[in-house]
Amino acid sequence: MPIFQPDDLFVSPLGDDKWSGRLPDPNAEGTDGPLASLARARDLLRQRKQQGRWRGPATVWIRGGRYELAAPLVFTPDDSAPVTYAAYPGEQPVLSGGRRITGWRVAPHPIYPTLGEVWMAELPDVAAGKWVFRQLFVNGERRHRPRLPKIAPGSDGRDDFYRIAHAANIRLENASIADLFDGSERFTAAPGQFDAWRNLDDVEVVLLHYWVEERMSVASYDPEAREVVFTRRTVFALRDDFTPRYARYYVDNVFEALTEPGEWYLDRTTGRLYYVPLPGERIEAIEAYAPAVEQLLRLDGDPDHSRYVEFLCFRGIVFEHADWRAFDLSPQAACHLPGALALTGARYCAIEDCVVRRVGYYGIELGDGCRGIRIVGNDIGDLGGGGVKLGGADACGPPCRRNGDHCITDNHIHDGGKVFHSAVGILARHTFGNRIAHNHIHDFYYSGISCGWVWGYAESVSRDNRLEKNHIHDLGKGWLSDMGGIYTLGVQPGTVIRGNLIHDVEKANYGGWAIYLDEGSAHILVEDNVCYNTSSQPHHTHYGRENILRNNIWAFGREGMVALSRAEEHVSYTFERNILLAHGQPIFIGGYANDFSKRSVISDLNLFWDAAGGEPTLMATQRDGRIHAAPAFGLAQWQAATGNDRNSIIADPGFTDPARFDFTLSPDSPAWRLGFRPIDLSDVGPRPPDRRD
Repeated sequence: MPIFQPDDLFVSPLGDDKWSGRLPDPNAEGTDGPLASLARARDLLRQRKQQGRWRGPATVWIRGGRYELAAPLVFTPDDSAPVTYAAYPGEQPVLSGGRRITGWRVAPHPIYPTLGEVWMAELPDVAAGKWVFRQLFVNGERRHRPRLPKIAPGSDGRDDFYRIAHAANIRLENASIADLFDGSERFTAAPGQFDAWRNLDDVEVVLLHYWVEERMSVASYDPEAREVVFTRRTVFALRDDFTPRYARYYVDNVFEALTEPGEWYLDRTTGRLYYVPLPGERIEAIEAYAPAVEQLLRLDGDPDHSRYVEFLCFRGIVFEHADWRAFDLSPQAACHLPGALALTGARYCAIEDCVVRRVGYYGIELGDGCRGIRIVGNDIGDLGGGGVKLGGADACGPPCRRNGDHCITDNHIHDGGKVFHSAVGILARHTFGNRIAHNHIHDFYYSGISCGWVWGYAESVSRDNRLEKNHIHDLGKGWLSDMGGIYTLGVQPGTVIRGNLIHDVEKANYGGWAIYLDEGSAHILVEDNVCYNTSSQPHHTHYGRENILRNNIWAFGREGMVALSRAEEHVSYTFERNILLAHGQPIFIGGYANDFSKRSVISDLNLFWDAAGGEPTLMATQRDGRIHAAPAFGLAQWQAATGNDRNSIIADPGFTDPARFDFTLSPDSPAWRLGFRPIDLSDVGPRPPDRRD
């Protein structure tokens, strides 16, 4: 039990904001006790500062129970003080932006009476236009709006899409990156895929193409021409990607598609909420919550005038139920989304051992002017967007709005991209000096960690970021393309990618990589990582300069082990003391430029092995997204053509059980003779609190 300090305050569902807040429970007379809200505790502490009575530090102890928020809880520079908002020992407080839906009754199916009965609730605020929501959580789980086509039971959804039949003025053959932004405001649907549904202005077409989704509202539909017209123009062309076919899509929030257990529909015109219950659910026991706010917590500093929110800590709190609204397309990683917990101009604050769940955007955002924030030990899951987003002003922006020196460690970040499929686990854009380590990131539809936000070799504020000891897996799921377990952009001196375990990255059409150094990635050290089971190669460099890839294990890439897309007139990377384990695939893949005369790669002291038997193919080419193994290079031809790998060997590395992904090396492994160092994965992912640094 902690020792309570004289300046501590208590908040409880049994409290009253007229009381002093100095007691953890109401007194026997009912005249004093805890406060009822965190907002009142905040205001009392602010008054102490303004009146010169602050003696701090102080803790606001939050008793277990639900605290419903009608608006985000906001802190300003006037609240700066060493204050911790913490769960009372042994209890779990929940700050919810949701309203509980009550008054359910059994009703006939609103469209198909022969389907039987559904549950229905009347919501007067919805009918009056005062409330609309896009998410519903029943008995602690996310429920989905009706969509077409349906996701088959047990499916990961990768095959459950329609495909556009035709889009005018879209070049399919020989499309290039220059055609990327040839957007459209209409398309022709295939027969049976679209209809003049009721509430058509509430229907959304979700396009999945390239590395993004575009969520488009429908303006009209012409049944004769089967022409769908959007309320705005798409940003990206309606192609799948660079392959000659149109984009995939699904249709969301279709009233007529309300047919499957677990689906719900909000009819805004009548204010009625319909829900098809799952087997075993009982109407008298349903706990259904719909969000009424988009954000739960904000720290609103003013970096332009050097007024920061400082020294606040939030510990052991559950934050849940925040909604989303539609945005125009983000060019990548759903970077336009805010956070349900959003910090601007905050310094030396912390969010520790909290739960952020059932929200529509990124879980936590560290925005402009944030420095020295700790995001440690949190569980961040069931996300409409991504997990943690950080970044501030770019190299051309005001220095006071730059962002960096954060500690993002020991978090479990999972089950994201439920609405904005291109969101990532951790998005670190224009930011520096961060330690992103010991996180467990999984089950997203795009990348795990994205670091850097400058395409090419222009000046960047990204530097000195340490991406270490993260366990990243089960990404992509075949929905999007061009992703990495760890993805980088631009010049990043001092950035290190070390000791990560990355596996199971599944592309839609191209580009499912474990570590992906994209355009202009430079001066990055990649070492001691174990990467396997990728739908493309475990490693891909698009183009970059003076990176170092050493002492890594690259295994079981479906399309080879290592790829370089563009050879340039400088060293793109040095590749030494790596172990590469194939199973019938080539080792090195060349992309759209295979000019060995440029000597853009320095490679030596590597160990190559093909678990399928026989000498591994050292080099193959890649054109049009396909591997061309002929003419295939063996080691001798590779050495002669490139001058590389003079001291590399072909040998069984002696892994303990590679078929079960145990890559522990035997004591007599030939890799030791090449100078390979042991890779310790025992502390990958979140650590117990007593082992965190």
